[in-house]
Amino acid sequence: MTISLKTIAIAAIAAAALPLALPGTARAGATFDGVKQKGYVQCGVNLGLYGFSAPDEKGQWSGIDVDFCRAVSAAVFGSADKVKYTPLSAQQRLPALQSGEVDLLARNTTRTLSRDTANGLNFAPVNYYDGQAFMVSSKLGLKSAKQLNGATVCVLPGTTTEQNVADYFRANKMNFKPVVIEKNEELHKAFFGGRCDALSSDASQLAAIRAAATASPGDYIILPDQISKEPLAPAVRQGDEEWNNLVSWVFYAMVQAEEKGIRSDTVDAALSSPDPDVKRLLGVTAGNGKNLGVEENWAYNIIKQVGNYGESFERNLGNGSKLKMQRGLNALYTDGGLMYAPPLK
Repeated sequence: MTISLKTIAIAAIAAAALPLALPGTARAGATFDGVKQKGYVQCGVNLGLYGFSAPDEKGQWSGIDVDFCRAVSAAVFGSADKVKYTPLSAQQRLPALQSGEVDLLARNTTRTLSRDTANGLNFAPVNYYDGQAFMVSSKLGLKSAKQLNGATVCVLPGTTTEQNVADYFRANKMNFKPVVIEKNEELHKAFFGGRCDALSSDASQLAAIRAAATASPGDYIILPDQISKEPLAPAVRQGDEEWNNLVSWVFYAMVQAEEKGIRSDTVDAALSSPDPDVKRLLGVTAGNGKNLGVEENWAYNIIKQVGNYGESFERNLGNGSKLKMQRGLNALYTDGGLMYAPPLK
């Protein structure tokens, strides 16, 4: 049997192409497969930040980031309780995700270009739009951050916060003395103990710190100046496309549920809704679950066990919490905010 050189060439090209495609497919589902195999989601969270992720005296975690971890668990396993939490400092968080110590990072982390590229991360949709600010003692009588020339400022090292403070003072031709302390608790003690004039962080974090760390929150004010954009978002490793898809659409499902007015206490009634979008969201019309590699009722489980985005916001950051924060940019787009879910179809 004679085989032409053209046939050999075509076969060689086809054979060479296979190894390039197959490893890519395996890598895409590596994290997702690992999560399913071990039976839980390992979620990297803050060491303790009220409203985002913090344990109570019994070791039970709560917060808007914790809710997101639980929502991912509900989508994968049908139970929001199959999560293990890894508390991480600002310096530990990215290496922990990069190394595979955690499957998902939900730790009030700002999405930036370098983290999205050089650090090898893929970010899910922003779950909290924030901005960096300064907190000072009300006794100082300050009205603006422009009055902080010559101040000592407490900041966490290795964060966008540290860089933003330096940029802000340089841009406004002001001087400051940084007080850099790695652990949040010690940093807060330094500020409330009078070691520094100002504490700088995301405005939401400052509100949480003020509510949790002092018996007299009125003794401290958060100056109105916001010196940066801080889009906080969960993150996964690059190369885990299947996992990234699921994590992203978990958040969109929570937002769409709020858009449709579906809450944890009304989701059962919504199963009989004639709305085609609701049918797809809740798995009455099949397809989305298969596309994501989970059961068709994945979003129903999220809403039933965790709630929609608005429910999570209200109990952790809004009127149901000590923070009493307004939705602001985190409101639905229909209410003047930035929260918007693409079509789930």
